[in-house]
Amino acid sequence: MAMARLWEFAGVRGAITAHAWHHEDPRYIAVLTHGYGEHLGRYEHVAGALVRHGAVVCGPDHLGHGRSAGEPVLVEDFADVVADLHTVVESARADHPGLPVVLIGHSMGGMIATRYAQLHGRDLTALVLSGPVLGRWDALSALLALDEIPDVPIDPDTLSRDPAVGKAYNEDPLVWHGPFKRPLLLATEACVRQINEHGSLGDLPTLWIHGSDDQLVPLEGTRTGIEAIRGSDLNEIIFPGARHEVFNETNKAEILAAVTAFVDRNLPAR
Repeated sequence: MAMARLWEFAGVRGAITAHAWHHEDPRYIAVLTHGYGEHLGRYEHVAGALVRHGAVVCGPDHLGHGRSAGEPVLVEDFADVVADLHTVVESARADHPGLPVVLIGHSMGGMIATRYAQLHGRDLTALVLSGPVLGRWDALSALLALDEIPDVPIDPDTLSRDPAVGKAYNEDPLVWHGPFKRPLLLATEACVRQINEHGSLGDLPTLWIHGSDDQLVPLEGTRTGIEAIRGSDLNEIIFPGARHEVFNETNKAEILAAVTAFVDRNLPAR
């Protein structure tokens, strides 16, 4: 497939780089939100599957991530990140008026996508959450309890059973390989609390996918958050043995097929 077109806009806290993958005659808009410390360039194969499925695909590098402005991984309020995401969604809707919008978020991006859906769910046709940071994340509580955040990067072996994924992650210069920063952890805690307090996503069709062997964002902690946002149309698929990055797992074709099948069930007739 063609490489993404990159474009830049003035975000709430600085310039944000967004990615867009073209489709000649799209059926829907797919918006991707990436996780902590990474960037949307790692989702080229996900975008490719969605384009083949009939989507025009887009999404931002979040503030402090990838090619966007800001001190690396420094986010003080995720409301700013949600606002930047809204700019991308609105731009895509303006370019493709009338097309349904499907929002797909992974990990921290799943948290961002959930908060977006709580605020702008009327503009979405469906929501997909992959290993989202929701509910109870014990690593967050443990890190915030420390006087000093240890300089320990994410273990690449926790990402996928495919060792090539961890190797590419380690060698990617746009990935943050340093420690968590306290402001981001505090902002994450606040955003998760907001999501819990806001509650149900109503009748928005939602697919939650998670690896059973996710050691970064463990399944049972997320489940408490899923129960808090559960609406009338929640679908759940737990993939046995899969680690945190299900879209990069050894059975990623099966996982992406499950996502596109869910989208098909919820797209309105053309």
